[in-house]
Amino acid sequence: MNCTECKELLVAHIEGLLDASQEKAVAEHLGDCDACRAEADTLRGLQDRLAKNGKTVAHSDLENDVMNQIVRGQKARLEAAEKVAESLKIRRIIMKSRYTKIAAAAVIIIAVMIGLNPFKPGITFADVVKPILNAKTVVLDLIIGGDESGPVAHEVVTDSRIRRTLSNMPTLVQIIDLEAGQMLALDTENKVGSYINIEGQLQDATKNYVKFLRQVIRQVQEGQVEKIGEKEIEGQKAVGFLGKGQNEEVTIWADPKTGHPLRIELKVGQMYAVMKNLKFDKPVDPVLVSMKIPDGYTEQKTNVEMGNATEKDFIESLRIWAKVLGDGVFPEAIGTEATMKQMPALIAKLQQLNIPAEEGTDMGMKVGLGMMFHQMLDAGGIDWHYAGAGVKLGDAATAIFWYQPQGSQTYRVIYGDLTVKDVAEADLPK
Repeated sequence: MNCTECKELLVAHIEGLLDASQEKAVAEHLGDCDACRAEADTLRGLQDRLAKNGKTVAHSDLENDVMNQIVRGQKARLEAAEKVAESLKIRRIIMKSRYTKIAAAAVIIIAVMIGLNPFKPGITFADVVKPILNAKTVVLDLIIGGDESGPVAHEVVTDSRIRRTLSNMPTLVQIIDLEAGQMLALDTENKVGSYINIEGQLQDATKNYVKFLRQVIRQVQEGQVEKIGEKEIEGQKAVGFLGKGQNEEVTIWADPKTGHPLRIELKVGQMYAVMKNLKFDKPVDPVLVSMKIPDGYTEQKTNVEMGNATEKDFIESLRIWAKVLGDGVFPEAIGTEATMKQMPALIAKLQQLNIPAEEGTDMGMKVGLGMMFHQMLDAGGIDWHYAGAGVKLGDAATAIFWYQPQGSQTYRVIYGDLTVKDVAEADLPK
């Protein structure tokens, strides 16, 4: 349940008029969401105060006018939400309550006042980033790239440990110990666990996005931070702050009353990520981030070493994408976002081809290293371009990728036959 759905049901929740499944969903959401819990508390307080003087307005014309406005507004929002149960009859529930009828006039007045002045006086960028910088644990949903319908990584971050699951690969759990340079991969379907050494470049490149975000925030604080107005984030009003550094940019949308971050947009070079559903200092069961293979799992020994990535690894990853997934044609796009989206299809294709497990693991490692090489280009602010969409593997005349290594006067150009040449900027493809 999201905030929009929860808020539509708060009145009925307070009056005890929800069915068991709806009541459970609302209670679970309120247990995790500070903003909705605060709104529920406000409604309860308003209910109690207005109940004391309810008799004076219980049968007024204002009551009926207000009720009609409330019902129309609630109905419109519910139709937009589409997920709330059709059995919820708003007017019946509201009119059934002896308190809510009285509260209706005050609710409309309060809503008007909030619309006139939605920002808590004094909310600043420093207020908004305080929990981000200081929290001991952070739980969040992470989306890489601009397509928010793509895969979502759910992350539990505590100190140097990260527990990461992907929406498009729900049976894979990654527990990453960045301090030790080790990853534990758990196949929850087959009850198999594998340790992977990530020491080296991968250890540095594997992002603890919370730590990375903190670094960016500290950098942009030295630059210019501006307030960029307001917009609605999943049914909640939010105030935005934009901070810019030399190669990084962070936009934070926060609750205007509490300052709680609702959505964070992080851009570094050509890398773009969105963080949402953020929870700070939520207790985390140590088992969730334990590097010990759980009881009932079998350890699968691997020789996978993913510490460093080279141009050669990137080229091999392009070969795999073209041969296995593209039927001899290079993909439409490359990079972390594209790889995350295509990974389930790659795994399914390998299974269809009956590729031996060891060979499949090797391919997966090469794809991972290729993605890491590309990430290193982004992290270093290196200029790169991809033009391989639709190009056939073996096309020696067509450049599919080029980048300028740090400190180099020329570009490295990769062609459709996966050969590489050093090319002056003036001779690059137009």
